[in-house]
Amino acid sequence: MTISRREFSRLIAGGGALAAMGQLSRTAALAQTTSSYRAMVGVFLFGGNDAWNMVVPTDSRYATYASTRNAGLVLPKTSLMALSGTAFGLHPSFAPLQTAWNEGAMNVVLNTGSLFQPLTRTLYQTRPDLVPLNLMSHAHEQAHWQGNRARETSLDGYMGRLADKMPSTALSPLISIAGSNLITIGKRSSPLVLPSTGTISRNGFVQGSTNTTIAARQSAITAFSDANMLGTVSGLAGNGISSAYTEAITANTIVSATTSVVDQYFKNPVTGAVLTSDVSRQLLRAARMIEARDLLSQSRQVFFVSQGGYDTHSDQTNGPGATTTGTQANLYSDLAMALAGFYAAMKALGVSKNVTAFTMSDFGRVYKGNAQNGSDHAWGSNHLVVGGALSGSKVQGAYPNQALGGPDDSNTDGRWIPTIAIEEYVGAIAQWHGVSSADMSYVFPNWSTWNGGGRGPVPFFA
Repeated sequence: MTISRREFSRLIAGGGALAAMGQLSRTAALAQTTSSYRAMVGVFLFGGNDAWNMVVPTDSRYATYASTRNAGLVLPKTSLMALSGTAFGLHPSFAPLQTAWNEGAMNVVLNTGSLFQPLTRTLYQTRPDLVPLNLMSHAHEQAHWQGNRARETSLDGYMGRLADKMPSTALSPLISIAGSNLITIGKRSSPLVLPSTGTISRNGFVQGSTNTTIAARQSAITAFSDANMLGTVSGLAGNGISSAYTEAITANTIVSATTSVVDQYFKNPVTGAVLTSDVSRQLLRAARMIEARDLLSQSRQVFFVSQGGYDTHSDQTNGPGATTTGTQANLYSDLAMALAGFYAAMKALGVSKNVTAFTMSDFGRVYKGNAQNGSDHAWGSNHLVVGGALSGSKVQGAYPNQALGGPDDSNTDGRWIPTIAIEEYVGAIAQWHGVSSADMSYVFPNWSTWNGGGRGPVPFFA
C-alpha cells in the first residue's frame, strides 16, 4: 500500500519538537547527584506584569504610591503580605509564599529591565544610541529578556547558550514546559519540549494497532528512522527521529508515573484541592524532572515555564474599593500557589538549596495607571527569586523616585528607567548554577558592561 507525502509528514511530526536533540551523546551509566547539583527555573510572566502592585512600599512612600497610582489600582496597606525586616509588602495574593520569606528563601528584586548601558533620564533623552531598541513593545522586550541583545536581533537565547556549555546527557538538561521560545535556542543545543499535561505523542501512531493503514504508516516511519543506508541527509534525519522517540519514551515515563514524591505539594493551601492552573502544571512537570535527576544522570538542569495574561490595560482589578480582587489577583494567586508548592516539593526532595526559581516579564507597567482600572506598557519592573540557597530574605536594589517626570521617569507618567540590568539579575543565578567566569560573555553577550566599574551580579547567594 502507498502512503501520501502529507500522511508521511503528519506521521513524523510527532518527533519534531525533540528531533534536534539527536546530536546529544548517550550514556547508560547512572550517576548519583550530590550537593553539586543545580537547577534554575525561569518563570516568564507574558504580557508585562504590573509589578508596582506586586511590591508596594509600606513606609512613608506608601502615601505617594496611593496618591499617584489610579484609585482603581491602589492596594490597601493593611492588605499587603508583610516582608518582615523591610519597608515593603507583597500583593495579598502572594500569601502562600509567606513561608518561603520567613525561611529566608525568597528575594525581591526592584526596578529591573533591559539595558544596553546604565542610563539616566538625561542620557535617555539625549543619547538614543544607548537606549534598547523598540522599548515597551511586547515582542521586542520579550526578545530582550530572552536573548539579551538590547540593540540588535537575537537568534538564540541565554538558556540555550547556557546549555551549550553544559555536559551532554542522554536527555537534554534544558527543558521547556512552555513551548518553543527564543530563550531555549542555543548555538549547538536544543531543548526538550514537554507538554504541561499528557505525554509526548507520535501523530498517527497507535500502539499495537491491527488497522492496515495505521500499520503501514508505522512501518514506514520505523524504516525511515533507521535510514543509515539511505544517504547522509536521510540518515541524519532518520537518526534524529529515532533518538527523539527514545527520548520521548524516557520523558513520558517520568511525567506519567503513578507515584511521585512531589505531586502532593501542588495543592491549594486553604482548600486542599489539587492545583489545576497551567503554571502549576508546568512547575509540577519541572519538579518531576528534578526528582528524576539521578535516573537521567543530570547534575545540571535548566527549566523554562510561563504564565500568560499579564497585559492588563483594563480590569486589572475590580475597581476602587475592590482592588485586591480581579484579573491580577487571580493571576498572582495561581502563581503564588504554584511557586509555594514547587518550593515545598524541593524541600521534600532535599534539594531546596540546589534549585532556584525566578520570574521574568516583558516589562513593567505605567505607575500612574489609567482610567480603566488598568495600566499601560512601561519599562522597569520588580521580580521574585525563590530558593533555599539564597542568603536570607532580602529586597535587592532601589525603589524608584516616585516623582512623575522626575529623575527616574523616562516619560511623565511613571515609566521607570531600570537600575538593575537583566544581566545583573539573571547573570547572578547563572553564575550560581555553574557558568564559569570565562563563559559568562558567551551566555550574556553584553556581560562586560555589567561586570565591573561598580556594577555586578545581584548578591543573592552567600
